[in-house]
Amino acid sequence: MEDWAEIRRLHRSEGMPIKTIARKLGVGRNTVRRALASEGPPRYSRPAKPSIVDAAEPQIRKLLQQWPQMPATVIAERIGWTRSLTVLKDRVRLLRPLFTPPVLAAGSKGNSTSSSRTRGHPLHSRRSVLFSADRRWVI
Repeated sequence: MEDWAEIRRLHRSEGMPIKTIARKLGVGRNTVRRALASEGPPRYSRPAKPSIVDAAEPQIRKLLQQWPQMPATVIAERIGWTRSLTVLKDRVRLLRPLFTPPVLAAGSKGNSTSSSRTRGHPLHSRRSVLFSADRRWVI
C-alpha cells in the first residue's frame, strides 16, 4: 500500500516516467501501470468459505418453523449433528428470530391481560404480565 501511494506521488507530483519509478522502487513496469490505473490501494480479499451448517440449514428451519423455542441442543439431536455445537448454536441464534412470534406490549389488544398480582406492589410497579395460549411473559 505504501508503494501504491509512492508510485502515484512520484508520477503525478514529480512527473517521473514509469520506467524510472519501476527502477527506483524495484517493481515491474506493469505493476507501476496497474497502480496508476487503479482507483484505490490494493486490497486483500478472499471469497467467503461455506459453513458446515449450510447443509443442515433446511432441516433447522423446518424444526424452528414447528417449534420456534426448541433449544439448539435438541435441534442437534433431531438432525443428527455430530460436529461442533458452537457453530450450530450460532446459526440457530441467527435463524430463530425469523420464526418467533412478536411479543405484545402491555395494554395492546389481543389475548393479553395485565395480572392483578403485580398491580400496586412496590417491587413490581413497572412490570406487567402477558398471557398467551401456551406461554406467560413478564415484562
